[in-house]
Amino acid sequence: MIDVVEFELGRELYAMDIQLAREIVEMMPITRIPRAPDYIAGIMNLRGEITTIIDLKRLIQIPGTSGDSQKIIVLVAEAAGGSNLGIIVDDVHSVIQVSENDIELMDEGISSGVHDFVKGIIKLAKDDGERKRAGGGQQESGRLVLWIDIKKILDDLVRAGRV
Repeated sequence: MIDVVEFELGRELYAMDIQLAREIVEMMPITRIPRAPDYIAGIMNLRGEITTIIDLKRLIQIPGTSGDSQKIIVLVAEAAGGSNLGIIVDDVHSVIQVSENDIELMDEGISSGVHDFVKGIIKLAKDDGERKRAGGGQQESGRLVLWIDIKKILDDLVRAGRV
């Protein structure tokens, strides 16, 4: 079983490895940094630590507006190369355990470099009461969650000198 944090960006569901998340906090005031790339929302003071905040939706180019339930997932320092870093998401749904059988890994055949930041697709079954039966067998129809490789995204930013 793999533990992931399920969150929302632009009305779609995404997930990241739970061990990369230090904590989840409500949206707080963020100080903008002049001339910073548009995906860097700014910095904030989180319990005495200056923390850089990245707008994940802008970084991975997901369209849509943000609602009132935005959260910040503060990452462990190891995930951010030793820096204090948080990512803005539209909402955090839950921490879920996923069986490896319910994950379809991304391969190199996907176009436009999606495999560069998506580890796989998590197939979540609907609740028992919502399962669809077809013929004599049982066919499950559920949600698809893109499992994002946050560590790789951040490593690529650091390597390119963009953070």
